[in-house]
Amino acid sequence: MINVDIKKDTFWDRNKKSGGYLFRKKATEVTVSICRFILLFGLCFLILQPVLNKISVSFMTEEDLFDPIVISIPVHFTSANYTLAAEIMNYKQGFINSLVISLTTSLVQIAMCTLVGYGFARFKFPLKKLWFAFVMLVIVIPPQVISNSLFLSFRFFDILGIVKLLNHGEALNLRGSIIPYYLMCFGCMGLKDGLYIYMIRQFFRNIPVDMEEAAYVDGCGMFRTFVTIMLPEAKPIITSCFLFSFVWQWTDGFYSRMFLGTTTLVSTSISRIVDSLAAYMQRILGVTVTISQAYSNCILSTGTLMVVGPVLILYLFAQRQFVESISSSGIKM
Repeated sequence: MINVDIKKDTFWDRNKKSGGYLFRKKATEVTVSICRFILLFGLCFLILQPVLNKISVSFMTEEDLFDPIVISIPVHFTSANYTLAAEIMNYKQGFINSLVISLTTSLVQIAMCTLVGYGFARFKFPLKKLWFAFVMLVIVIPPQVISNSLFLSFRFFDILGIVKLLNHGEALNLRGSIIPYYLMCFGCMGLKDGLYIYMIRQFFRNIPVDMEEAAYVDGCGMFRTFVTIMLPEAKPIITSCFLFSFVWQWTDGFYSRMFLGTTTLVSTSISRIVDSLAAYMQRILGVTVTISQAYSNCILSTGTLMVVGPVLILYLFAQRQFVESISSSGIKM
């Protein structure tokens, strides 16, 4: 038996045979990888640095805030700031109210927008392009433009004069309740509904029509096909739209002040936490006190973390569906 030693060429041997091309290619790949890493690291740092700074400040005492030596790590670690911020914001009640309102309105929004988006993607009906142009206007026009109309519509709510006829000539005042939220969501005029319709419509347009036709051949009706075939396929985009809806509703202050009035929410409580701090300290101590700007910002940072914390946890649990929807929903006009 003859043993034959096969000598494998090393990297430098192959590079020499290629006239240095292999080395240049490898060097280019390494350089691009290093530049990509530096760029991504810098972008991540720009995004995370404000959050990390707020976390650091939220555990500092007032003494640490004025200590020039303390930068990021507190010397006198304390959690009293969270207790104080929760007391000022009435956080428990605000959290429950915000959770109920955000969850219910988001579910109604996504349910209605899914039906409308599917209709725009699959069916032909008169003035379809005109109606979709109106959807685009809902995205473009800011809600402040129609705020006066919304206020008057729900302050003096009436339907073709029927309410006044049954209520002795007086319209209903729906302000101070969650009913305006639900009515707007059922009519696909809620917060960012136009965007959700557009996203869902684009997703359904990318799904082959053959799937529905096969279901029709097997005896499925239109509604059953939508529920059993299309909805499971659209789970990623529905999850993304639900996340967007929940987060925007959770942090919304415009519609909350217009419709809910004095209802305690985390979004409205955080906006006046600095003003409430002085009043709270005066009520506790019984004397007028001056709150330093640094300590006011510390309590504001603490309250902000308490508001965005539940949202971050929600994203962590739903990030897989969220990333999948972004990668699979292209734009097809």
